[in-house]
Amino acid sequence: MTKFSTLEQALSVIKDGDTVASTGVIGWITPDVLLKGISDRFEATGHPNNLDFYFPCGTGDAMHIGGMDHIAKKGLLRRIMAGSMLNPVHPETGERPKLMQMIQNNEIECFSWAMGTSMHWFREVARRSPGYLTKTGIGTFVDPDVCGGKFTESSQDGLVEKIKFKGEDYLFYPTRPIHVGLLRATSADDNGNLSFENEALLSSNIAIATAVRASGGIVIAQVENKVDRGSRPTNIVKLPGALVDHVVLVDHAQQPMVTDIDYDANYLGLNRIEMTELPRPPVCVDKIIARRASWETKKHELGILGFGASGDIPLVMAEDGKFDGDEIYDYQFTTEHGSYGGVVMMGWQFSANANPEALVDGLTQFDVIEGGLCKFAALAFAEFDSKGTINVSKFGKVNPGSGGFINIAHNAERLVFTGTFTTAGLKTAVKDGKLEIVKEGKIKKFVETAQHITYLVKEGVVKRNQQAKIVTERAVFEVHEDGLHLVEIAPGIDLQTQILDQMDYAPARVAEPLPLMDAELFAEDYVE
Repeated sequence: MTKFSTLEQALSVIKDGDTVASTGVIGWITPDVLLKGISDRFEATGHPNNLDFYFPCGTGDAMHIGGMDHIAKKGLLRRIMAGSMLNPVHPETGERPKLMQMIQNNEIECFSWAMGTSMHWFREVARRSPGYLTKTGIGTFVDPDVCGGKFTESSQDGLVEKIKFKGEDYLFYPTRPIHVGLLRATSADDNGNLSFENEALLSSNIAIATAVRASGGIVIAQVENKVDRGSRPTNIVKLPGALVDHVVLVDHAQQPMVTDIDYDANYLGLNRIEMTELPRPPVCVDKIIARRASWETKKHELGILGFGASGDIPLVMAEDGKFDGDEIYDYQFTTEHGSYGGVVMMGWQFSANANPEALVDGLTQFDVIEGGLCKFAALAFAEFDSKGTINVSKFGKVNPGSGGFINIAHNAERLVFTGTFTTAGLKTAVKDGKLEIVKEGKIKKFVETAQHITYLVKEGVVKRNQQAKIVTERAVFEVHEDGLHLVEIAPGIDLQTQILDQMDYAPARVAEPLPLMDAELFAEDYVE
């Protein structure tokens, strides 16, 4: 007997109205063949339809690896719950992903949770508990007193409750059964035992499999290799066949490691890339921001990094010689996805590390995060308002969700938020050690009231003794109980017209004298 089956046989078990959970981290470990197969089957037969989908993380790149965008079809998708959602502009069409268009057009129910909540919720489903209880997210967009994580007006059912437990407020996420789980692994034998030897991340594979099987559901995995029983060391088989129902064998071409990379052993720690061979971040404002933020890191402290300029911190440190010799081992960087050590990479390769030293699955990683073990965090920001609220989850026509932002920000001791001072058309240059604003961005990021509440920064500073800074290309702020303190300004920048006039509110304090940002940050000339 074998658990290998055709794609058609495996997907035929999915019924109309089922709840489906899928692993995947952008292009990493995405079961793209399975997701596309569901879409193709719906197009051909009209079934399965009215599905509910759980994606702990944004899955696919909406280009070469369609991921969650495959199922963005009216009638196929009823509701989606995602920790994050894809937002890239297609390089050829200039359009946003189809799923994002459906959300903006209110065509489906859409909810977004903190990614760590999604991971931990799977564990509660697996252990058949009533639900997941947490303080993380109180006062943010996931709180039912705010909007309960709802991203569309058609999202009516409450997936989260606010309850009292021993006199204190908690968010409670009731469990519900998951009928189908979609996984991706590298290899399987006839018994369905899964190993992940070519995968740089494990993500939610194990959490989803246990939750689905505890619900009495069906687990389907796609793999690129079929191996003999007993041919692999047991310690590389991360998921036993007892938790897997169907295995679909796909061509390697259908299962690239990640966007733009067919296979690269550097992400598995099998080959070590030299620091001099790492890509260099382009000379621009993001590099200025990343370099300034890198000065907030400490040796022998676990730091967790988010997307954008924050994720470029290790690459800038490598370029600056901070990792020469064995010095790289003095620093430990990770992301919300569980790769430890080495260098966090940028762009579509963000989430996994080059030259990693260790890897844990997504559920374990959020235990680390929620346990406060990541002392330092560098994260992006889209808006910061007069009340000390930060927004990265919903702004303008972009609805990315929060990813692991809420979990990370709530539990770290030291926070650095990175981003440009304004956005939408900002053009800058550096000449002779001075920053020039060639064209100001059309949209302010320091706003009176944020469009969405992703995290209450000032509350964390006041109530939990967090330390928080905001690093931009032209200014550095500290967050205090009375508001923002402007503590550094870039050389060449006018305080009134290029900082204060570009904010909807005044900083609580401007340092006198106001120190200049270090000249090293503006040593490379460029024009955007």
